[in-house]
Amino acid sequence: MHYTCPVCNTENSRDFMFSIEEYVCKSCSYLIDVEKSFSKKLVKKPIENVVLEVGQKGILDNTEYTVDAIVVRKYGATIYWREYYLKDKKGDDAFLSESDGHWVLLYPIHTEDVKKKSSKIAQLHTRNYRWYETTECSIHAAAGFFEEKLNFNLATYKEYVNGTNMISQEQWGSKNQYFAGKHISKHFIKKSFKLSHMPNYAGIGIVQPYYIDIKQAINILGIAGLLICLLQLYVYTSRTNASVFQDTIKFEDVKNKEMVSKSFTLSGGSAPLKVSAHSEVNNSWANLQLSLVNENTNEAVYTSKDIEEYSGYEDGEVWREGKTTEEFNICGVSPGKYHLVLSAESQQSTGTILTSASDTGLTITKEGSGIVNVLDNSTKQSVSFGDVRTLEKDSSDIGKLVKQVFPNKNLDSLLTINPVIQSSPANVVDESSIDVKVTWLPVSFWNFVIILITMVVFFIICYWGRNVFNISKWSNSSNSPYSKS
Repeated sequence: MHYTCPVCNTENSRDFMFSIEEYVCKSCSYLIDVEKSFSKKLVKKPIENVVLEVGQKGILDNTEYTVDAIVVRKYGATIYWREYYLKDKKGDDAFLSESDGHWVLLYPIHTEDVKKKSSKIAQLHTRNYRWYETTECSIHAAAGFFEEKLNFNLATYKEYVNGTNMISQEQWGSKNQYFAGKHISKHFIKKSFKLSHMPNYAGIGIVQPYYIDIKQAINILGIAGLLICLLQLYVYTSRTNASVFQDTIKFEDVKNKEMVSKSFTLSGGSAPLKVSAHSEVNNSWANLQLSLVNENTNEAVYTSKDIEEYSGYEDGEVWREGKTTEEFNICGVSPGKYHLVLSAESQQSTGTILTSASDTGLTITKEGSGIVNVLDNSTKQSVSFGDVRTLEKDSSDIGKLVKQVFPNKNLDSLLTINPVIQSSPANVVDESSIDVKVTWLPVSFWNFVIILITMVVFFIICYWGRNVFNISKWSNSSNSPYSKS
């Protein structure tokens, strides 16, 4: 239909044949009464963040709508929101409301469909909606075609909210009308109406959804957790950890050379290779060098590990650091045929050893630097002293034991005169070798547990974040269901 403005003679075209009572001329912006064909008043053009135009088409809920009119409403001195009147080819109405970049799609509903259960609760189709806020507003600007006369007097809007859905009650004078609304993404609006830009978000919309659907997250995490458990069960029942190499290596046997192991085959998925190395070091160190060689590709993974343990006696206290066993993993080893190349070395002894012939089994070691190490072979307790005099003056349990084993003897002279004295009852620790064990670990619960813990923590963060989000959403309402501290 075409309407000629009586003020400026501009033709205003409308796609629909349905009758209207008023329209705002697109050229002069006068509000025109169709029946009387005269101008009622000059109306401001909608320009504040208005992105749609009268006559523009878009598809919402599988229905093509045409923008029939635009109204900018004003609350207070600086708050505006935009309403776009939509109409389909059948003449059914819909409305798009946008405020601070948040969009709501509304449809008119019958007044009798809404039941007031209390002063704060309204019900629509068995679903309860909580009263959010009541706002008084007026029309600030308008454009397009109107099937009812525009009311520029103060109108009252009352919103009820349930998640991403709402009921909007509009009252002006004796007229009372209800709308059912739902959140709609601005990206969907942009795509549907082929827009080049959209208003930016500000704050949280009245029916804006949380960024993550908690119910959907529960389903996804639950199914994922079940699949992970079933996969872990399959791995546990179908595979076993296997020792691929175990041997005691003498340091003398690999001095200035390397030892090559027998070939072994790893099958299944990628998994760690665990290496355990043990040497009875005592105030000394040992070192293991190991290369894992893939015989199919000739690629090698090299690693080195130190084993060291030191102890001593200082300021009346015994101290100890280090350990005689070290473990480490070669991670992500893929299936294939491999062999190991190993070499090892240890700290060379530079002192003399005196071993008592008593049943106590005491070992005293004097290093070239003058440090004296005392080892009780029965308890494996080892203590180091700066020199022989410090040991002779020591009043601790280990010092008393030395005096009992060597009563009235000069230890310094004994160590000088008898550089090495061996006795069969003594339990001397063997520091001449290193024990190496390599285990294939296709079955690991560590990653399984880490993944499950991560999933649980993720869900807890999401659940907590949704609560914070909802508190913030209702912060502008005087009827928030969340207690304000």
